Amino acid sequence: MHDDAAGGAPWDPTRMHEYRDETDTLARAVIDYALTRVRMSPPDLDGPVPLRTLVERVGETITDDGLGEQALRIWIDELAPACISQDHPRMLSFVPSAPAKAAVLFDMVVGASAIYAGSWLEGAGAVHAENQALRYVADLAGLPPEAGGAFVAGGTAGNLSALVTARWKASQQRGGRPERWKVVASAEAHASVAASAQVMDVDVVDVPTDERGRMTGAALEGVLADLDARDVFAVVATAGTTNAGMVDDLAGIAEACRRHDIWMHVDGAYGGAAMAAPSARGLFDGIEATDSLVVDPHKWLFAPFDCAALVYRDPRLARAALTQRAAYLDVYNEPHEWNEWNPSDYAHHLSRRARGLPFWFALAVHGRRAFAEAVEQTLATTRAAVALIGERDHLALVMEPMLSVVMFRRLGWQTVDYRRWADELLAAGAGLVVPSRWRYQPVMRFCVVNPRTTPDDLAFLLDAMR
Repeated sequence: MHDDAAGGAPWDPTRMHEYRDETDTLARAVIDYALTRVRMSPPDLDGPVPLRTLVERVGETITDDGLGEQALRIWIDELAPACISQDHPRMLSFVPSAPAKAAVLFDMVVGASAIYAGSWLEGAGAVHAENQALRYVADLAGLPPEAGGAFVAGGTAGNLSALVTARWKASQQRGGRPERWKVVASAEAHASVAASAQVMDVDVVDVPTDERGRMTGAALEGVLADLDARDVFAVVATAGTTNAGMVDDLAGIAEACRRHDIWMHVDGAYGGAAMAAPSARGLFDGIEATDSLVVDPHKWLFAPFDCAALVYRDPRLARAALTQRAAYLDVYNEPHEWNEWNPSDYAHHLSRRARGLPFWFALAVHGRRAFAEAVEQTLATTRAAVALIGERDHLALVMEPMLSVVMFRRLGWQTVDYRRWADELLAAGAGLVVPSRWRYQPVMRFCVVNPRTTPDDLAFLLDAMR
């Protein structure tokens, strides 16, 4: 033991792990701040700060003897304001997040509970609850009762795990590997598909898309006709492209995959949430045939980061492909009632927090109907955006949205104009709306996933572009 710097008394190595008076003071301050943030309606947008500014304002936070409660004050005063609030109603760039209050609150419980959620042995209660939330996602897609999987950090991790499983199955069925494995996807597929292929050392074959950026079954058939199908281990369809919010021709793609006996994976990380809305469910016809599916509740199903649902039609295949084996893991892999379902077997991971629990809790508190109504609200706001754009002569709609992404042009503007406007908007704390590109031309893009985003918010932004 060394001396306590403050009073010369011997330092207790267990001090950080005991609940003492100073811990209680810190706990009350932390919880008070967290509740203040949860109550904000809306929160401040906040924004990025240059590194040199943070270095100057924050100073060195990792010290020999610690900062005590001052660490929280630094977070509140300097670090938190340097982060964009994803749940601000005018945060419309990329794919934002709008977690339900119940999910945010339960995330605190997850952190306080010291749960390891990689195995049934150590986290049976948490895993059981997560599996009910996974069942909700599987039911949205119409997958069979035996479907299952795990929650992972995001669509990138989910896509990689699903593709590794697809390749394993193809290797088993075909008795070996070709010279080069291939995965087929459209040019509008998420960047993580190409990144996964790079990690796996496989080739990506692009399928041309239609005028809206959708992959069709006919186009897929045309590409497969020019390939040796034995080299293709998976087709990746997209249920809600990130840039334009388009849903591929899932029924046509499913039929092509069935005909050629190729694994169908659906990346619904963003758009899959719209299956919860009765008005949009028909857009996903054919998804019930998929072999694997990713949907990110932290995008449009009102969970906090990071939470992505990875579901397999036949999870036994994932377990065979992905289970890690070592002497110290034998206890997980032996037949026993405490090995009912180990989430570590269904993705490329081992250590994991119970990241699906906040999503489960919000579903359990509010019910399926509340989620459906909240998604419908965002779709109604998206339709309002289309009408607002049509009423303004300085704007032009690029194409009718399928989901909650709206692309439009400010007539006469180039990329530099869009970026200047976006920078000024952010500097004023009024919103984060950054431009994108469509068919090599600059466009502005709204992505609406927050039920508290209103047509008035959108009208304010559109009028600011005059």
